[in-house]
Amino acid sequence: MKVAKKVAFLQGNEAAAQGALYAGCTFFGGYPITPSTEVAEVMSVELPKIGGKFIQMEDEIGAMASVIGASLTGAKVLTATSGPGLSLKQELIGYACIAETPCVIVNVMRGGPSTGMPTGPSQSDVMCAKWGTHGDHPAICLTPASVQELFEETVRAFNLAEKYRTPVMVMPDEIVAHMRERIVFPEPGELEVINRTAPTVAPAEYKPYDTSFGDVPPLAAFGSGYRFHVTGLNKGQDGFPTTKAAWVQAEEERQVRKVDANVDDIVQFEEYELADAEVAIVAFGSTSRSARFAVNEARKQGIKAGLFRIKTFWPFPDKQIAALAGKVKAFITPEMNLGMCTGEVKRCAEGKAAVHGIFRVDGEPINPGQILEKIKEVK
Repeated sequence: MKVAKKVAFLQGNEAAAQGALYAGCTFFGGYPITPSTEVAEVMSVELPKIGGKFIQMEDEIGAMASVIGASLTGAKVLTATSGPGLSLKQELIGYACIAETPCVIVNVMRGGPSTGMPTGPSQSDVMCAKWGTHGDHPAICLTPASVQELFEETVRAFNLAEKYRTPVMVMPDEIVAHMRERIVFPEPGELEVINRTAPTVAPAEYKPYDTSFGDVPPLAAFGSGYRFHVTGLNKGQDGFPTTKAAWVQAEEERQVRKVDANVDDIVQFEEYELADAEVAIVAFGSTSRSARFAVNEARKQGIKAGLFRIKTFWPFPDKQIAALAGKVKAFITPEMNLGMCTGEVKRCAEGKAAVHGIFRVDGEPINPGQILEKIKEVK
C-alpha cells in the first residue's frame, strides 16, 4: 500500500530550513535579523538531532566566515540574513567566490537601504546578489514565489553550490518568507541531491584549482588527509597566491565561465498564457502571484496578457526575454523596488518592445488591481 506523503502547514522561512536539511546541510552559522530569524531558529533545533552543528556568531561577518570554514571541512553549509546583514557579508561572499567554496545564503528581502523597513516586504536586494561584492565573480540567485517552492529552491541552491563550487543565494521577499501555506514534503531521493566532486588523485598530487579536470575542479575536505592552501588572493592551481598576469586572467575568466557556460542548466522560469500574449508581465517572488491573478482577470476581459515568472534571477533569463520581446507589444514589470528588474528587461528587449514598470517601496505589496490597471493602460 502506498504511504501518503507528509503534509504540513509551514511558514516560508521554516520551509527554507527544511529544504536545507533535505539537501544534506549539517552546519548553520548565522546571526538573527528580521525577517529571516526563523530559518536560524529551525536549524538550531533540528541540526543537533542529526549530529550537525549550529552556531550563532557575534555578527554577520563572523557568520559568513564560519560557513566558509565549515564548508572547507566538507560540510554542506547555510547562513540566513536580510538587508543590512547581507551588506556585512559581502566581503566574505567575495572570498567564497574567489576561493570557490560552496555555501548557500538565504536572504529575506526587506525594505532598505540601511535599516530601512525591517518588517516590510521588498524586492530590492537582487542587484546586491550580483554586484554587492567587488571584482568579477559568478552569481547565482534564486527567487521563489511560494512556500513549497522555497523548500525546493533551497534544495536546488545546495545542488548548484556544490556542483559549481560557488556561493548561491536564495532570495524570498518577506511576504513569501512569512506566509504560511500547505507544503508536501518530498520523499528521500525524490528530489535530486548533488554532492561536490571529491578528488581522485593521491593527497600528494592534489591541486585545489587543477583545471585539467575542467572549469570546476574537485574539492577535497580538510581533515580527510588532503592539505591545501586557501586564500582570498588571486591564486595558481596549487592555491598559493600569484601575480602572473596570464594565470590571473585565465583564473578569473574560468570562475565566471563556469556559471556563464552553464546558463541552461541553472536558469529556471515559468511561462503562463504567453502563447498568444500581446502584453507580457515579467515578475518574481510574491509579486508574480498578483501578476498571475491580473493576467487571469485580463483574459476574462478579452485582453491577451501573459506572465513570465523569473525563478532564477541570476543568471538573468536573457535569451527568453529577448525572444519574448520579438513576440509581444509590451512588457510590464511590477516589482517592490524602483526598477531593478525593469532595467534588465529593457536591456534584453533592446527596444523591440516597450517596457513599463510598476514600482512600490512603501512596504505594501503590489496588488492585482495595480497590474490589471497597467495592462489596460498599455494594451
